[in-house]
Amino acid sequence: MSAREWIGKDFYRELGVSSDATSDEIKKAYRKLAKENHPDANAGNADAEQKFKAVSEAYGVLSDASKRKEYDEARRLFGSGGGFNFPGGGGGTGSFDVGDIFGQAGANQQGGFGGLGDILGGLFGRGRGPAGATANRPQRGADVETDVRIDFTEAVKGATLPLRLSSPATCSTCSGNGAKPGTSPRTCPTCSGSGLVSRSQGAFAFSEPCRDCRGRGTIIDDPCPECGGEGVSTRTRTLTVRIPPGVDDDQRIRLAGQGEPGRGGAQAGDLYVRVHVAPHKLFGRKALDLTVTVPVDFTELVLGTTITVPTLEGKVSLKVPPGTASGRVLRVRGKGIAKRDGAQGDLLVTLQAAIPAKLDDKAREALQAYAESMAGHDPRPEITELLEGR
Repeated sequence: MSAREWIGKDFYRELGVSSDATSDEIKKAYRKLAKENHPDANAGNADAEQKFKAVSEAYGVLSDASKRKEYDEARRLFGSGGGFNFPGGGGGTGSFDVGDIFGQAGANQQGGFGGLGDILGGLFGRGRGPAGATANRPQRGADVETDVRIDFTEAVKGATLPLRLSSPATCSTCSGNGAKPGTSPRTCPTCSGSGLVSRSQGAFAFSEPCRDCRGRGTIIDDPCPECGGEGVSTRTRTLTVRIPPGVDDDQRIRLAGQGEPGRGGAQAGDLYVRVHVAPHKLFGRKALDLTVTVPVDFTELVLGTTITVPTLEGKVSLKVPPGTASGRVLRVRGKGIAKRDGAQGDLLVTLQAAIPAKLDDKAREALQAYAESMAGHDPRPEITELLEGR
């Protein structure tokens, strides 16, 4: 892709966000669009596949702080139209296309335009380098993110899940070289394989991507039918993901080297699996502790008792001391979440007084007798003292 094509694209518009959007807003927009246009959900829909590739490309730039900064600076300098004007010799005005100054300008030339080359060089995967550096420098593959949903028990104990992905990967037909099987790319005769050609403009000398090979250094006469000469195609693959015990909701798990393939032999990006944990109908969680609320009778709280409490692995007996207040939390050691590093949580049991909605005559009489026997007891002395003091 040429400099003009890259800067001419509006990645913010592709994701439907403003140019001052936060990284979280960009991530949220990407995840929504990627889910809507994912090939798995739009089989045979070429428009959705193109949109999926476009938003992935946009996210690859805007999610990387350094690439986004360089992209923004380049667009501020050249504008989305790709033109840049500056005063020339003799008081006139010279107009330079962005493609003309894509390469790093000679640092020793008058005007010192090396900074422009640095901005574009970083954005297109080429850092500062000596004159004649190749344009087809290896570039690390983009990171990829996907989502999985697991139940509460799997999050606590850990799980091994198959993960089916449709994403860009090294073309299996041409092994990534872009040429039809049985043929090979040939060295570009225009740039001799460097990917760059030199050009003079008045007192300045510039290097720009070779137009014949688009900066690749090679020409493919007979492109691969699967990837169209790109060396990368969208394919479905199945991976095994190990969810560690104690994973949190919305936590990301990194699978190194499982993202998009690199260019020019560079390493692949990483795959980030975002975990979504379904809530449990009975248990909750606080860090490594499991929580559960157990209803108990008023008499059990007053007189004390031993109750049976469920755990994720079975049940335990728990002693309730006499005179326990409703809402008190009792701790069962070692029945929470155990992590691989040896950390161990507890089970926190909240006792909640169960109030019957209806009473039969016998129960009502017994309760009234109890109330009469407790007539001299004030359950709220602090409030009574405050009220009487007014």
